[in-house]
Amino acid sequence: MTSIRELTYLIVENNEDYLVVDKAPGVNLHRNQHQQSLLDVLHADFPGQSLHLVHRLDDATSGLLLIAKSPLAAAELGNLFANREVEKFYFALADGKPSKKQGTIVGDIKKSRSGSYLLSRTRTNPAVSQFFSYSLSDGRRAYLLKPHTGKTHQLRVVMKSLGVPILGDRRYGPRNQECDRMYLHAMALRFQFRGGEKHYVCFPHEGEAFTDVALQTVLLDCDPPWNIKWPSLN
Repeated sequence: MTSIRELTYLIVENNEDYLVVDKAPGVNLHRNQHQQSLLDVLHADFPGQSLHLVHRLDDATSGLLLIAKSPLAAAELGNLFANREVEKFYFALADGKPSKKQGTIVGDIKKSRSGSYLLSRTRTNPAVSQFFSYSLSDGRRAYLLKPHTGKTHQLRVVMKSLGVPILGDRRYGPRNQECDRMYLHAMALRFQFRGGEKHYVCFPHEGEAFTDVALQTVLLDCDPPWNIKWPSLN
């Protein structure tokens, strides 16, 4: 991880209960094999604060991350995520023609022999995702994604199942593709917390492909994403 902290995250919200940060692509939440993590950087930037992750983003994914500032807030926010009471919206780019241009994808996500995950036709404990796609240029499309569950690699697996792995995703797409990042961004969160609605929208801004002029028009049409008429799951 870079030691230049302004490149690892940007502050979106800082209140007495939690932080909302815009995580940069490629930034790891935990140390694992890295020398430092985003939590290490945040603890250094907010000395004396009790900081707690309440949900996850893949290292390669950029965007909104909610971090509680106390064990009590962590328990409350964690329960919201566990009970699927937080609306999450992501934005992605992919090349090629999808098997369908909008809809709902339901299926179990299972681990494959390679260590990656795949979408199954079974529905024992299914992942549920909805999406709309928008044509850009040269065979590229933008995708507004709404996961209703929080399975490992869920949206990356869903996009592969549509025949259009996320641009820059070397695990679920071509391993030899030349790309400056994986083009998946956690764009919006909405939830009820302590008697009031909280909502945050953060457009993607890192990555050459996210600067496309046509894409900026699509983003404005998706703001805010909860106002779009999403199909009923019933």
